Amino acid sequence: MPILIDGHNLIGHMPSLSLQDPDDEAKLIALLKSYHARTGKAVTVIFDPGGGHVLPTHRMEGGVEVIFARQGRSADDLILKRVRRSHDPRRWLVVTSDLRLAQLAEKAGARVQGADVFALRLEPPPEEEPEPWKDAPLSPAEVESWLALFEGRD
Repeated sequence: MPILIDGHNLIGHMPSLSLQDPDDEAKLIALLKSYHARTGKAVTVIFDPGGGHVLPTHRMEGGVEVIFARQGRSADDLILKRVRRSHDPRRWLVVTSDLRLAQLAEKAGARVQGADVFALRLEPPPEEEPEPWKDAPLSPAEVESWLALFEGRD
């Protein structure tokens, strides 16, 4: 099932990203590329027009289709256009927490998932605290103590 993502909406729901960061789109794209590599799912992320970005409006990056809406259009417009033009809109999963977009996408036949829920799939799992006893080398005193125990020395 291909995934259509409302890019800036998703960034707003990612604990590790901020819409105030000038590199927010690039950081989201990196997470989406990793997600695509793990799952093999077709991913398209669509961003609202930025403040004079010089990036191409449409490109592929690591299996992720990246689209920036042109001035005067919105990501919502492009997402709905893609769903409505699809021969089978039920195959699309639209990721957004924008209530209006979610309702219109569902009305057009797409499935919708909240950005907050999808964000959980993208965030790397928290690193586990190493257990101090695992993989720690024994000190010379500990080695001697174990040898004494197993050799029956007191």
